[in-house]
Amino acid sequence: SIAVGIVAILVSHNLSRAALHWTLLSASLLNCLLSTACSVGLALAIALTVHSRGTHLVRGCNSTALPADARAAIATNDCPFNTTRIYDTALALWFPSMLLAVTEAVLSGRCCLVALILRGIGPCARSYDKEQVRATG
Repeated sequence: SIAVGIVAILVSHNLSRAALHWTLLSASLLNCLLSTACSVGLALAIALTVHSRGTHLVRGCNSTALPADARAAIATNDCPFNTTRIYDTALALWFPSMLLAVTEAVLSGRCCLVALILRGIGPCARSYDKEQVRATG
């Protein structure tokens, strides 16, 4: 995402350089796909965690004393981490992460569209060319 932002800034200062347009197109498309995959994965993790009430989060622990509900507070020496707040902490971290991943995907998609328009590809490209000719002429 940072690389796409840097390339977008470079493109905004050098509108006539075709190599930067193609770089912006490829980097933003790749980032859009990765951010979309990340947001889908996080949504799936949230859904599975809420559906199982967090039992998948403590599955790595070998204790029979663990409750069926991960929200129940329990301390055991058989688990390598503290299980008391794992459910709430995981969800508290996953929701903002998913929001940021969706935002990255949307912004990268917009950068991809801008790169296509600058290359003259797409429905908005013709009107952009006419506006540029009027502004310079």
